[in-house]
Amino acid sequence: MMAFIEQEANEKVEEIDAKAEEEFNIEKGRLVQTQRVKIMEYYEKKEKQIEQHKKIQMSNLMNQSRLKVLKARDDMIADLLHEARQRLAEIAQDPAMYSTLMEGLLLQGFYRLLEPKVTVRCRQQDVEMVQAAVNKNIPIYKEAVKSNIVVKIDMERFLPSDM
Repeated sequence: MMAFIEQEANEKVEEIDAKAEEEFNIEKGRLVQTQRVKIMEYYEKKEKQIEQHKKIQMSNLMNQSRLKVLKARDDMIADLLHEARQRLAEIAQDPAMYSTLMEGLLLQGFYRLLEPKVTVRCRQQDVEMVQAAVNKNIPIYKEAVKSNIVVKIDMERFLPSDM
C-alpha cells in the first residue's frame, strides 16, 4: 500500500511538474511575444523617425539650392539693371539716339497697354522730346490699332533727373 501511495504521489508530482512546465512555457512565450512586439514597434518608430529626418534634410537641401538659384538670379538682374542704366545714361548723351529710343519705347508702351487714355511720366528735362515723340507716334498707333489714343504728359510729377 505504501508503494501505491508513493506511486500516486510521484504521478501527482510529475503532473504538477508537467503543468508548471507547461504554464511556464506558455507564460515565457507570451512574455517573449510581448517583448518582440515592443521591440518591433520601437524599431518601426525609429525607422519612421529616420525616414522623416531624411525627408527634412532633403527638403532643407532643396530649399538651400532654390535660395542659391534665386540669389544668383537676383544678382544677374541687378547687374543687368545696372548695365542698362549705364547704357541709357550713355544714350541720353546723344540726343538723336535718345530721341529714337524714346519714340520706340513710347510706341511699344502704347501697343502693350492698348488703352484709350495714357499718362506718360518722364524726366523734366525730357518733356519737349517726349511731347515730340508722342505727336509722332499717335498717327502710327492709330493706323496700326484702328483706335484713338489720348496721351497726357504728367506735368506735376516727374521721374528723377538722374535716371
